[in-house]
Amino acid sequence: MILTPDDWEVIRLSLKVAIVGVVLTLPVAFALAYVLARGRFPGRILLDAVVHLPLVLPPVVTGWILLILFGRSGPIGGWLDRAFGVTLMFRWTGAALAAAVMALPLMVRAMRLSIEAVDRRLEGAARSLGASPWRAFRTITLPLSLPGVWAGLVLGFARSLGEFGATISFVSNIPGQTRTLPIAIYTALQLPDGDSTIVRLALVSVALSLGALIASEWLVRRQGGRAHVL
Repeated sequence: MILTPDDWEVIRLSLKVAIVGVVLTLPVAFALAYVLARGRFPGRILLDAVVHLPLVLPPVVTGWILLILFGRSGPIGGWLDRAFGVTLMFRWTGAALAAAVMALPLMVRAMRLSIEAVDRRLEGAARSLGASPWRAFRTITLPLSLPGVWAGLVLGFARSLGEFGATISFVSNIPGQTRTLPIAIYTALQLPDGDSTIVRLALVSVALSLGALIASEWLVRRQGGRAHVL
């Protein structure tokens, strides 16, 4: 049951992909959550549906869409290659992008619920005392919704660790570049002597995911307790 150097490489890559994916997604997820929680505009329902689409689409379809958009001949991938020399195909950065897309709906949902739980009368009171909209947001809305933001980050991290279909469809299965924990377990399933590898990596996956879910639940309970006090 001792982890091998190859196992550690897979774990390090998985953690890097998950962390980079959720950190880069954070500002986008929070902006979308705020717009969906507070905005009233035509097309809001459509935006909400598009944000949550990766939850209901088969992950392979999501990976195929990423391949179309971010491949070297795709509209976004081709532009990145020509303008900056950046290629996402068959690289860990592409795996991070796939993880970010799959984690986005969960992050947005947790943050949106947190923002909606903030009493808007507190913001109104701050505005009546002369606070600017930005200051009211920075001193009231953001601190009160912060536990939900952290919960969204943790849920996104857990989802990124378990991402398989979109990643393997978009960036394939390359050791040291795109072979994350789920893909490594899938690879071991194809080998006649891969049982021990499967057990080791599955236990690591369970431990990481369980820890993330416990952390998320703790943050949600903390948010609920704070809202009850207010």
